[in-house]
Amino acid sequence: MSNDTQTETRTQTRNIAIIAHVDHGKTTLVDGLLQQAGAFREGAEIKERVMDSNDQERERGITILSKNTAVDWHGTRINIIDTPGHADFGSEVERVLKMVDAVLLVVDAAEGPMPQTRYVLEKSLALGIKALVCINKVDRNGARPDDALSEVFDLFVALDATDEQLDFPHIYAAGRDGWAARELEDERKDLTPLFQMIVDDVPPPPTDHDAPLQLQVATLDYSEFLGRICIGRITRGTIKRGMQATVCKQGSNERETFRVTKLMTFKGLERIDVDEVGAGDIVALSGAGNATVGDTICPVDKPEPLAPMSVDEPTVSMTFSANTSPFAGQEGKYVTSRQIKDRLDREMISNVGLTIEEGPGKETFIVKGRGTLHLSVLIETMRREGYELSVGPPHVILKQVDGVWREPYEEVVLNCQEEHSGSVIQKLNQRGGELRDLRVDPDGQTRMTWTVPSRGLIGYRSHFVTDTRGTGNLYNIFSHYEKAKSKPRTRNNGVLISQDIGACTAFALFNLQERGQMIVSPGEKTYTGQIVGIHARDNDLVVNPHKGKKLTNVRAAGSDDNVLLTPPRTFSLEEALEFISDDEMVEATPINIRMRKRLLDHNARKRESRAGR
Repeated sequence: MSNDTQTETRTQTRNIAIIAHVDHGKTTLVDGLLQQAGAFREGAEIKERVMDSNDQERERGITILSKNTAVDWHGTRINIIDTPGHADFGSEVERVLKMVDAVLLVVDAAEGPMPQTRYVLEKSLALGIKALVCINKVDRNGARPDDALSEVFDLFVALDATDEQLDFPHIYAAGRDGWAARELEDERKDLTPLFQMIVDDVPPPPTDHDAPLQLQVATLDYSEFLGRICIGRITRGTIKRGMQATVCKQGSNERETFRVTKLMTFKGLERIDVDEVGAGDIVALSGAGNATVGDTICPVDKPEPLAPMSVDEPTVSMTFSANTSPFAGQEGKYVTSRQIKDRLDREMISNVGLTIEEGPGKETFIVKGRGTLHLSVLIETMRREGYELSVGPPHVILKQVDGVWREPYEEVVLNCQEEHSGSVIQKLNQRGGELRDLRVDPDGQTRMTWTVPSRGLIGYRSHFVTDTRGTGNLYNIFSHYEKAKSKPRTRNNGVLISQDIGACTAFALFNLQERGQMIVSPGEKTYTGQIVGIHARDNDLVVNPHKGKKLTNVRAAGSDDNVLLTPPRTFSLEEALEFISDDEMVEATPINIRMRKRLLDHNARKRESRAGR
């Protein structure tokens, strides 16, 4: 390849990641970039948030996995990576930053910088990556674009940005409407100003086509036809389809030689087969054996691995095991502990924020992740794939430093109406929180910033929704470890426990309503030890939800009153995981989510309780 060609390739490629706090509109903005760059064929049906291709991403309205795409803009190839905005998936952000030369920081014009904004920006600045700023949603009610931009600048200063990083280019946009403008008074037509800012201000990737190949794997995909697909940026050299290469395993001297069977680059939502790709571009390839995230692909005769990728430690753990309820094997396809272990091992290959250890009990596994949402997404994925499993409650991971136990703390930012702020402050104070900032807007919206122990937050989100009548927003992100002083969480209410197996009757549930809130419906089958309701008092109570009405041959007027049942409370997977106590489990199957006691037999629970005392 000639020097002229190298220079041309170098100046015509841009690699950029879109980073933002959750719900600040980066995925919608990427939709607009794809559409206006002509990434979709004419007449194609285009969904909203087209980059969120995972079912759970579309249902939850969040990005879980980073996605690669590329567009051509007037002869410049722009590789774009859409990243998650939720703190629990921060490991996805950390990896892809190694593939880009700049980031586009998207900030909501009304909310300004939020906890995850700080997290992703800090990671980017620490790597020396240039940041471009997009003040998005300038058309929404309550937008304050100039104030938001000033707050972004203050955040750069607080994160010790260099003078060069502080001189960041910025733009205003409304991603949903598909326009951007350098200044607020400029014409609001399309996203051309944003494309131009990327081309002008994102530095071209450093390239050296003649040097030995170096490609560090940043993400993994899987195909039934191709097997494991490695995605990464070529730091130097050239890779060709059919060539022999070696995988340098991260953190060891292990090597694995392979042949590149397929080589692909990105265009819109598709992957395009190519024969050769040079330094500076982002590529997907198959054939690389057991290569995983952080491994470096090099020539066989020049194995020079790049520095390992660092990932933040997990903060929450749960115990996974096979389903042992009386209904085990009736609703799922994969039910054994060996099948669960194999699935968890596969997950660890690409989900680098996850760690798995052997549990204390027989055939149990301790799964550690970045938060309850991180682990619940894994559980939900396994359910949909046909797995049955039992999961224990989430526990924060304590670590010992100089003989002192330290626990993780979270930075919490929440918005609510002023009338609800009193109950929010009371609850978070009870959970060991410390209020650091409180602001009230002219329209009565209160924004609070707290530092709260991670275990104080477990189970709080449902209380927050209730206390704010569903109108509040709460965001949290890991902050630091500090001397452990919070107490393990306790539940105020006990539970109602089924005493035997059978189908629930309306008559029995009607009579149990005065004892507490039911979580099962008439006709639903339950088993001994299953939780069927929330007790009004603080102790557990064994009940019979299957009891039928005794029939007589005497029928008096008015004796058959209508049975009026209060609708049962339903739990999402996250709510169930945060609700259960240490002696309880969530049974997750492809069809149902049930809560149960770890020991199903009532007498066994009493013996364990006496032994504990």
